[in-house]
Amino acid sequence: MRIAVLCHVRQPIAQPFAGGMESQCWHLAAGLQARGHDVVLFASGDSDPRFTIDAVIPTHYDRTFPGAEHRGFAPLIAHLDEGYAAACDRIAAGGFDVLHNNSLHRFPLEPARTARVPTVTSLHVPPYDALRWFVHASIAPTHRLTATSAHHLAAWWPDGPPREASVLHNGIDLQAWPFVPEGDGSAVWFGRMTPDKAPHLAVQAARIAGVPLTLFGPIEDRDYWDADVVPLLGGSIRYGGHLDAAAVAFEIGRASAFVFTPCWDEPFGLVAIEAMACGLPVAAFDRGALREVIGETGCFAPPGDVSALARAITTAIQRPRAPQRDRVAKAFTRDRWLDRCEDLYRDVVGRDQGPSA
Repeated sequence: MRIAVLCHVRQPIAQPFAGGMESQCWHLAAGLQARGHDVVLFASGDSDPRFTIDAVIPTHYDRTFPGAEHRGFAPLIAHLDEGYAAACDRIAAGGFDVLHNNSLHRFPLEPARTARVPTVTSLHVPPYDALRWFVHASIAPTHRLTATSAHHLAAWWPDGPPREASVLHNGIDLQAWPFVPEGDGSAVWFGRMTPDKAPHLAVQAARIAGVPLTLFGPIEDRDYWDADVVPLLGGSIRYGGHLDAAAVAFEIGRASAFVFTPCWDEPFGLVAIEAMACGLPVAAFDRGALREVIGETGCFAPPGDVSALARAITTAIQRPRAPQRDRVAKAFTRDRWLDRCEDLYRDVVGRDQGPSA
């Protein structure tokens, strides 16, 4: 099939990944290519040149408009509208069999557009007002929508999803996250340095538990980082940097527990299954889809309860590692995810096409 993959353009689709959406779009394009599909990545122009890139905007917008996300900044809105409108027009004229939309923009959702190019839209965030209406109005025979978990699907459609909406669990390449049979007694945290990810709470819990902790990931909110995280660093608590996937997998695999501290309703929690693939038991706030994804091997604390999280870290370190890997291998592999994507493409296109059709 000839497939357009349309991405969110806040960050480039390139390593080191800024977050889960960037990682999943990269692996989606790479995985589909490896299966023989003709893939064009519609992303920021500074994305990974290994792909055929059709630039929605020349440079990711966090560089052009730093700090403007979620602030209703009119120049940014106009910039994105212009870029996505033109990209959607090129997709419509590009001879694509299907569009896989990961953009969080309203234009690809319009029924007039999905009628021209059958579309699968993957929702990666909780419902928010700027997008909710457009998603609900987009239901059409040539449009399929996916959420990353049952919890996420119910959040978007609390009265029950339409037939066109379903769960598409994220998946990872197990070879990229090698299993390590024994940890070194420390804990690790991995993600974007923002208040809604709350690494400062992971630090507080680790200090109470008396467990060394290393933080990894991009510093997205510099003011938050400087005010709330940096003063907590030192001694057994350190920042390990923003590493590429291979390096961070090595660092995670050495630890004995993964700490996850979402302060929003996490739709899935990709970093949790990456850590679990390496064998790490997870100590987490019980929010969003985390219990659904992590399962019975996880150690949970009430949201925001740092003392309870400290106890969860202590318990997690004692948990066996093999069941963590087994859960990911059974439910959250890249091949399982890509199989489901191809099923959705064939369903929305309405005919049985093979990989090279």
